[in-house]
Amino acid sequence: MGAGIAQVCATFEHSVLLNDIGDEFIRRGVEGIAKNLDRDVKKEKITDTDKASILGRIRPQSSLTEGLGDVDLAIEAATENVKLKLDLFKTLDANLQSSAILASNTSSISITKIGAATSRPERVVGMHFFNPVPVMKLVEVIRGLATSNETFTAVRDLAAQLGKTPAEVRDSPGFAANRILVPMVNEAIYTVYEGVASIEAVDTVMKLGANHPMGPLTLADFVGLDTVLAVLDVLHEGLGDPKYRACPLLRQYVAAGWLGKKTGRGFYDYRATVTNGAAAQTAAPASR
Repeated sequence: MGAGIAQVCATFEHSVLLNDIGDEFIRRGVEGIAKNLDRDVKKEKITDTDKASILGRIRPQSSLTEGLGDVDLAIEAATENVKLKLDLFKTLDANLQSSAILASNTSSISITKIGAATSRPERVVGMHFFNPVPVMKLVEVIRGLATSNETFTAVRDLAAQLGKTPAEVRDSPGFAANRILVPMVNEAIYTVYEGVASIEAVDTVMKLGANHPMGPLTLADFVGLDTVLAVLDVLHEGLGDPKYRACPLLRQYVAAGWLGKKTGRGFYDYRATVTNGAAAQTAAPASR
């Protein structure tokens, strides 16, 4: 998602430093942005000149601590791991100018807790984009307990300037979208686990019966099953309600390394042979 956020910011004429844990990941991010822009050129949404200008505003950077003197806003989009995020925010806090805002794209982790790890909790805010970032219009803007009105307003206005629709959300486990969405996905997994319906049937029911653009199990594969599990654990721990208990089948898949599309296998198997340029998608077996 970091690459998608970088693409959107650069599209709206902001200069961007793009950092990741290694040069290979940064290279993949830039290549992904270039492919997205190529599609937009083919669809005549932008020109080749526009593409070059957007890419020219994105500067890949291996170091997280160098050259940050002019940065006004840092948006963190690391995996849903509390320790990792707290360490990142401590590093950013120590290296950014005092006026800079620190924003997290976290799906569920407390903005108040993240802010408390810094010396500027009033300038820490949640800026939760949705995937794929260039397409999805929503941004949840989450106030931590100490987030100032000035910080909230600046980030809300930026989201609107980026062509998104900002929604103000309180700092609560899972915020709004994932507090509603992830338990639904979990219930879909339970439906398979308990033998009520097959993977394909569950997705078909929700696509045709609830008019969802994709079924909940396909969606889980796209989000990443490890991320779904992490959000459920935050909801379960933070709210103390057993209704947020993760399905054992989800834990089993994550333990097996079946994390969804990014690993080639989740509720569906994406490793099938390529036919006519597209990989076939078949349901993986659901074991108990």
